[in-house]
Amino acid sequence: MTTELHRMIHTQPDTLEQVANIDVTAQAHALRAADRFIIVGTGTSFHAAELAAYLLRTGGADAIAVSAVDAARWQPEPRRDTGYVIISHTGSTAYALRLRQAVQAAGGPLVTITGQTSGWDEAIATPTEEASETYTVSYAAALGVLGLLAHQLVGTPTGPQELLRAATAVRGALAHPQIAQISTPTRSLAIVGPGPWSITANEGALKIRESAHILAEGFDPERLLHGAAVPYTAEDILIGLQPAADVDGLTGQLLDAAQAEGITTHVLEDDFEDLHPYHRQLPSIVRLQLLASQLTDVEGTDPDTAITGAWARDTLWSTGAPAETT
Repeated sequence: MTTELHRMIHTQPDTLEQVANIDVTAQAHALRAADRFIIVGTGTSFHAAELAAYLLRTGGADAIAVSAVDAARWQPEPRRDTGYVIISHTGSTAYALRLRQAVQAAGGPLVTITGQTSGWDEAIATPTEEASETYTVSYAAALGVLGLLAHQLVGTPTGPQELLRAATAVRGALAHPQIAQISTPTRSLAIVGPGPWSITANEGALKIRESAHILAEGFDPERLLHGAAVPYTAEDILIGLQPAADVDGLTGQLLDAAQAEGITTHVLEDDFEDLHPYHRQLPSIVRLQLLASQLTDVEGTDPDTAITGAWARDTLWSTGAPAETT
C-alpha cells in the first residue's frame, strides 16, 4: 500500500519549483536591520535551521542555529540587533510559539516560515501541507525559502534559478535513489557525512527512526571517530554520504575502517557539482527519505502516524507554549 510518506516525498520537485516563485524581498529587507542572525527550529526544522546558518556564514554573515527550546529558555532575551528566523511547519510548536512571542515583544527583526494553515500573519507560507507525520516536503520547502533569503541577504548562489536546478536534481534522485541494496540492519544504522552532509545525516536518521522504528543516528566524521564508532559491530550498517566532498578524506577512511570491522557499508553520492553544497543536500536527503520509506515497507510500520501511545500525550506537546495557547 502506498503511504502518504511515499506520496509526499514525490511532491518535492513540484513544491521546490513553486517555492522558487516566492518573493522574499520584504522579509530579507526586514532582516537587513540585524547585525546577526539566529535561525530556530525543532526536530526536522532545526536541521533546516542548521543548514541555513551554515549557508549564511558562507556569505559572511554572523549566523547560528539554535533549537526552539534552547532559544526560548536557555539563551539571552531577544535583542533588537538580532534577526530571528523561526521555522515551524504547523505554527503550533510549543517553544517556537514562546520564542515568536518574545521576539515580537522585543521589537527585533522576525521572519517565520510555516505551512499554509499556521495562522501566523507574518509567515512565509510554503505551498504543500504535510499528509504524513514523517515530515519531508515541508523540510525541502523550508530549505528552498531559506536559500532565497540568504541569496538576497548575502548573495549566496541559492536564488530562484539555482533552486530550479536543485528541483531537477531532486527529480534525478527520485528516479535513481541508489538505495535498493540497503537492507534492514540487525541492530542499528549509522549515517556519516562531511560538513553540511552531516546535518543531512542527522535528518535522514530521524526519518528512519520515526517511520521505520529502526535505531538510526547521524554523524559528522570527527564525532563518529572520537568514540561514537566503538559500539558498532557486524550487526550494524554504516552509510556514507558524499565522501568525496570530505577534503581530508576522513569519511572514506571511516568507511574503510568499518568494513575492516565487518560492518556493512554503503555510499550515497551524486555528481551535482554545479549546485552549491547547500542545495546538494536536497537530493541527498531525498535518497534517505526514500530509504526510510523502503524500510517502512519492510518493517510494516505506519510512517503516517509516527507519534503514538504515551508519546502522543497532549501535555507533552503543549509544554513550553505561552499561556494563551495552552
